[in-house]
Amino acid sequence: MLSTFLSLVAPATLAAALLPNGRLNANFPPLPLPPVVDLPATHGPLSSATLPPLNTTYIFDQLIDHSNPSLGTFQQRYWMNWEFYVEGGPIIIFTPGEANAAPYTGYLTNRTINGQIAQQEKGATIVIEHRFFGLSNPYPDLTVESLKYLTIQLGVEDLVYFAKTATLPMPGGDNVKPDQVPWVLVGGSYSGALTAFTMVNQPDVFWAGYSSSGVVESIVDFWQYFEPIREHMPQNCSADVQAVIAHFDSIASNTRAFNALKAKFGMADVVHPDDAVGALRNNLWDWQALSPSSGPGARFFNFCDALEVDNGKVAPAGGFGLSHALDAWSSYFANTYLPLSTSIVSLCGSANRNDCLGTYDRNATYYTDTTIDNSGRSWTWIVCNEVGYFQDAAPAGHPTLVSHLDQPSSDERQCEWMFPAAFATPPVPPVQKTNAAYGGWDMSVPRLFFATGMRDPWRDATMSADGVTPKGTDPSFIGLSDGFHCSDLSTANGIVDKTVLTVQTTALGKIHEWLQEFKPAAAATKRAYGYPVRR
Repeated sequence: MLSTFLSLVAPATLAAALLPNGRLNANFPPLPLPPVVDLPATHGPLSSATLPPLNTTYIFDQLIDHSNPSLGTFQQRYWMNWEFYVEGGPIIIFTPGEANAAPYTGYLTNRTINGQIAQQEKGATIVIEHRFFGLSNPYPDLTVESLKYLTIQLGVEDLVYFAKTATLPMPGGDNVKPDQVPWVLVGGSYSGALTAFTMVNQPDVFWAGYSSSGVVESIVDFWQYFEPIREHMPQNCSADVQAVIAHFDSIASNTRAFNALKAKFGMADVVHPDDAVGALRNNLWDWQALSPSSGPGARFFNFCDALEVDNGKVAPAGGFGLSHALDAWSSYFANTYLPLSTSIVSLCGSANRNDCLGTYDRNATYYTDTTIDNSGRSWTWIVCNEVGYFQDAAPAGHPTLVSHLDQPSSDERQCEWMFPAAFATPPVPPVQKTNAAYGGWDMSVPRLFFATGMRDPWRDATMSADGVTPKGTDPSFIGLSDGFHCSDLSTANGIVDKTVLTVQTTALGKIHEWLQEFKPAAAATKRAYGYPVRR
């Protein structure tokens, strides 16, 4: 059983070697997270004082429910760096969103756009953990009763309440409220959308913002996730993937032929056909981990090389064709990608393939585990209740990298099974409500820069979606590079890719202009933030 296998693997090893990125099961997609940026080895002094280590964890007493303060508070973790700070400078705050935030302390430094803003504007940086992720939990479990306090709106209000009331652990940290110095909100992917949602819902708290790959439009059937992959992956690889998927679909009603083919791919034990073909999305999901600096050894490119390089010969643009692609993909998937290996991150290891890839066991651990620091479960709650983003087949008649056996109905079933106390039947996420609340593509936000990469699989939910002309956003506030998912958050990517550097430079220029417009509020006209005037 998978649970037996998991018990033999240390948690850190499991996260790195089996299902990275918070995923609960190998048929669950990767979370829309910004990439981790490593901390530098050392940091310099601040004037005559020494900065505390950047992994120093601070605690803020956050309200459980902002509409009902009587419920009390929980401990929300955050981290801080003021090496560039000069009195009057801005506070740059970032949350990774749906993840344990401890690995994201690199975002305190100028290795990221956050630190570049701080260095340019003489500001301080903060990384704050989102409620119900990592160790910032109002309650000691992730049951439905607890998760009812996990909503986008409460995430918005957490950021606002922190900015308005926190006394920061830096010199002068009791005198940097949002009406005293400008606050800049930064996010990537979901947290990029949260940046925009916060500035829509609570205007004038955060003076400026930067949204990288911000998925501002919620979509139930997000088949477009695979479109940037299909369009920008090697075309020979794309052609052969489409041929193999079309072949699977063509024999779906022939049980004997279908079973023989899934066995060839190492999935004889996978009971349900949609789980078997759905598992092949993993080779495509690896695209999300690419960056401008990714080289030939990246997992996605290893996959395409396995299909399109044969005895030193590279396939033409149309690929080698179905026969070769079936043999090459099945061999790579069954013998290299699925099993435990020291040379590649394993998908299933030695686990039974149906335990690893199947989604039809209501009692499986990934449905029933309610322990905290389980980012996949917390994110799935948001998916099922507010944003959707089910990554399945393209519509009939449109080129597809994903089998037509994989449809949103399967994802909705998984919502019901993971949260039976919330859903008596498979729910359709109410994305119209979310888009109406925060504006989606039509939102209008002053002083917010949107950055996206052309090759980002999440692009069609951002302000740079194909065929979308945002009505309320100045086109000069939207930057599109040749990058991938959240590529522009990393300083290093700007060094490698000039288009990423152009987006970063443009954003830094805009933010500088906007911060010059900020005027501290006088005591007589101070906004009613619920805290005393400090002088």
